[in-house]
Amino acid sequence: MAPSIAVRVLDRCSVAPPPGSAPPTTLPLTFFDIPWLLFPPSQPLFFFHFPTPTSRFTSVTLPKLKHSLSLALLEYFPFSGRLIQSPDSETPAIVYADGDSVAMTVAEADGDFDRLCGHRSKDAGQFHQLVPRLSESCEVPIMAVQITIFSNAGISVGIALHHAIADGRTFTNFMKTWSSIHRNDENTLMKSFPSPLPSYDRSVIKEVNGLKEMLLQQWRKHKKTLNKTSGEDGEDDDLTRATFLMSPRDMEKVKQWIVSHCKRKSKPPPPHLSAYVLTCAFAWICLCEARATTAPPETCFFCFNAGGITRLDYPVPAAYLGNCVAFGRAAAARKELMGEEGIVAAAEAIGRKIKELDGEVLGGAERWISEWEVLIGGDSHVVILGSPKLDLYEVDFGWGRPLKIEEISIDEMKSGISLTESRDFKGGIEIGLLLPRNQMDVFASLFHGGLKVLS
Repeated sequence: MAPSIAVRVLDRCSVAPPPGSAPPTTLPLTFFDIPWLLFPPSQPLFFFHFPTPTSRFTSVTLPKLKHSLSLALLEYFPFSGRLIQSPDSETPAIVYADGDSVAMTVAEADGDFDRLCGHRSKDAGQFHQLVPRLSESCEVPIMAVQITIFSNAGISVGIALHHAIADGRTFTNFMKTWSSIHRNDENTLMKSFPSPLPSYDRSVIKEVNGLKEMLLQQWRKHKKTLNKTSGEDGEDDDLTRATFLMSPRDMEKVKQWIVSHCKRKSKPPPPHLSAYVLTCAFAWICLCEARATTAPPETCFFCFNAGGITRLDYPVPAAYLGNCVAFGRAAAARKELMGEEGIVAAAEAIGRKIKELDGEVLGGAERWISEWEVLIGGDSHVVILGSPKLDLYEVDFGWGRPLKIEEISIDEMKSGISLTESRDFKGGIEIGLLLPRNQMDVFASLFHGGLKVLS
């Protein structure tokens, strides 16, 4: 089915930090950054209520968006730079020079804005027109932006950001800074910047027993295998995108079922029944059923990120600009996930891995790339993108909170799903999925039906 929206480009321009505001800078990648070289760029897409005609948007709103982005880049100037990542170079690096800029596309869309902002299943391809893409070369721009106006309805703000520069924590701080500058008067500029200001000191990440070089060697070896070309799956007309909500009440249902079942079986419950674990475990077993194949693997993997700032045994500033997340890979036998106790097995595997990372966040770090290789492009496993702890729904350009946030980069990985905090339910979690239409229907039936059974 063809995309149901038509997008017309109004302008292509560049936005840079104010001239002379930032020194030429080279930021070497740390061992936390290197695994992200093999992943597609993040592509968060924000939808905002904005019932304004295109003419007023281009004459009033757009100049202010450009100016506020330029001011935000005063402190986040590395986002204007380039990633130098030739496989023959010794170490990839982020390089900024005066005059570097962020490419901005301005577009007008004709389509059902309210439907795009909804949770129900819709064609995945139409979202690709609303986010920018980064070029694929030895010098890759760090970030690009696309602003799309739906006349008299809303605005979407799409970002492409190379994950090697920053984790979700840093990106959220950047978006809150940009939106705050746009929302507030320029006379209160300093109040819009985060406190403390971003720190670019890469020496705060301490090298561990040659870990960086081990990961670099794996990157050089596996670059072509893992760096999946952009858009390969997005052109499939059968792919659909939908969002599923786990409310605190739903999480409690799942938790009580697990605890009661374990009590009946005279066995201890899983070790870490947090909101995150309960949501992930329930989504995992539903996905296993929905993605049933003729030759499924005996072992299924569930992969996620774990914050390093709170787990490392040395301090890293909260304002550190860079990645500081570890990679976790939980494993469970497929027959267990598909069985009567599937939700228990899933929660046990994920909870146990989180406990391991709590105790030793860099345990197994030398295998971060080699262990994750099997996950990219395969549809029998799960890779989590995003986090419900980032508060992205607090980004406000002055138009109110986002109506909806999508992570379009899950389209690049058959195994990817996104997690975001719920907009409407405090403590809830939104699960973003991309699946073929028939599998999405099965997942929806299992997800909603399962929660009803647990009532």
